[in-house]
Amino acid sequence: MNRVFFIKPENRSKEFLIDLFKNHPEIQFVSFMGVDIGGNATDEKIPISLFIKDMDDMLKYGIQTDGSSVELQGIATLNNARVDMLPDLEATWFVDYNYDYYCDENGLPVGSLRIPAFLMHNEKLVCSRSILKRAEKTFDEAIKAVFDKKPELAKKYGFDNEEIDKIVLTSATELELWVNTPDDKANIDALSTSQSLKEQYWKRTHGTVRTVLEKCMHELERYGLEPEMAHKEVGGVASKVGSTGRLQHVMEQLEIDWKYAEALQAADNEIIAREIVEDMFRNHGLEATFMAKPLEGVAGNGEHTHLGAAVRLKSGKYINLFTPADMNKDFLSEIGYGALMGILRNYDVVNPFVSSTNDSMNRLKPGFEAPVCVVTSLGHTKEVPSRNRSILIGVIRDLNNMMATRFELRAPNPLSNTYLVIASSYMAALDGIEAVVNSGLSTDELEQEISKEAGVDSFYLERDRKYRSEHDVFEHYTEAERNALFGKAPATVYENVEGLNHGGERVSLLKQGGVFTSALVESYKLVILSKWSTELVGRIIPINIEILRSFTKLHEDFATDLDVIRWQKINTLRAELMKDSSSQTSIFTRIRDAIENCEYKKASDLQIEMNSKMTQIRNMFAEYKRNIV
Repeated sequence: MNRVFFIKPENRSKEFLIDLFKNHPEIQFVSFMGVDIGGNATDEKIPISLFIKDMDDMLKYGIQTDGSSVELQGIATLNNARVDMLPDLEATWFVDYNYDYYCDENGLPVGSLRIPAFLMHNEKLVCSRSILKRAEKTFDEAIKAVFDKKPELAKKYGFDNEEIDKIVLTSATELELWVNTPDDKANIDALSTSQSLKEQYWKRTHGTVRTVLEKCMHELERYGLEPEMAHKEVGGVASKVGSTGRLQHVMEQLEIDWKYAEALQAADNEIIAREIVEDMFRNHGLEATFMAKPLEGVAGNGEHTHLGAAVRLKSGKYINLFTPADMNKDFLSEIGYGALMGILRNYDVVNPFVSSTNDSMNRLKPGFEAPVCVVTSLGHTKEVPSRNRSILIGVIRDLNNMMATRFELRAPNPLSNTYLVIASSYMAALDGIEAVVNSGLSTDELEQEISKEAGVDSFYLERDRKYRSEHDVFEHYTEAERNALFGKAPATVYENVEGLNHGGERVSLLKQGGVFTSALVESYKLVILSKWSTELVGRIIPINIEILRSFTKLHEDFATDLDVIRWQKINTLRAELMKDSSSQTSIFTRIRDAIENCEYKKASDLQIEMNSKMTQIRNMFAEYKRNIV
């Protein structure tokens, strides 16, 4: 019997669903998938018999739940906790199969129909999915208003205003992950050397990893996600064949890509794809991690997010709004330049949604192609598209495909809240588009604007900033020059969230059309700062303590004076980090005290100092250990 993996909106009459469940007894549960402000997808098990009985009410009114335990801080409280989950009748529904539990009637894996949903509190939609939904609607209305105001702009694309049906936002994500044998400890030196020698990038996969990767591609295809490519990434070391003939000590980094979709559907697809991949590797005895920086000193996991915009005409034809009339003459259209300028100028209020965890900040450090500089690259020439991997957001162009023009935002990671990343990016882009259209500048003039040097006035961009570079920004500029030209990147979650506290008018642009509200922005800040501080005290410091305790004296009688000196320095730094005395309070204790007293700025500064000293002591111990006979 053919299993059902997804259900499109056009196939969802009550009669169709009842008939589907009758013919597929393996679908035994329904789950409403709401996504809270922290990016967590809800999951529950509603028996299919109850869903069939109450289908009309469930699809119209949703289900009630206690929202005090989901991440809606400041909104759903202990004394006002009711949250309704309203099914999204326009989204694709997926069937999630449990390969550890099989249906008695037909022997197929038991499935749960996952229905993407909106979270509603006090009659207001307050979830990540609803924010992106409002962003799509606001962008659609605003761009239509732009064409109404400037009908000559529509004519440049070859259509009249009356022909417009909808402004369509498209997005896609590239999923990177590390795969490893459970309980194996990483050899950082071996991983770093392999990475430097590029021994893994795009190499042939072997054994279980190859098998699972190929199965993942087939499974994504069954779910209608249209996978495009899977390959090895830069991280990893070669696996070894054990005595059983199977690969052991697996430690590899992979990437999986699938086709773009409209923005909200693309974010839903990413959650489904991540769960499919994780389950598939786990079923074959391997762990998959999507953390941004699971291993210190080697490449982290990114999730490049592609952003596009098109107009759909009533005829059904699509026209890319970022593509210029003549791709050999211009890099971008007026709307394309405006969108790119908007994201760059307003990135301070986009970044808190892109990088919101300690893990994500660990990835965004100079080196490893980390996109820490707020700068773009258009390409060396208009005739030959190129890609600069050192910048924040790139322009993807294909002279043979006018629909391919889009932006690639390189800073997100697999655990970023993709709904909010996309929503905030498009709201920032919209601010730039409106400014450009009002300026009346030509594409040639806009190219000069975005290519301006620091110190040159602009109608929209900041005077003291540079926004375009075709160089490798880490090789061409010193750290001081990068900070001066592109701005200093936040080093902690607290510093990043400050963009929402001091963003002024830039925070206001997020609220256009009610996309974000003041309550939602405040809730998001509460969620992120709570996670940051809790993890800092409850996880990061204890892990660092274990690391420091593992640094023990290795030299004995056969030691040189250099061994003794090096160990003394290590021990002194260990004490500075973790050991209190009557005359000195350790950095770890000072961080705990600062968090307890809600002195977040102080805790953030101390975290920067702690991170620097932990990196220093790791390097010191590695150097000390290498000299031990």
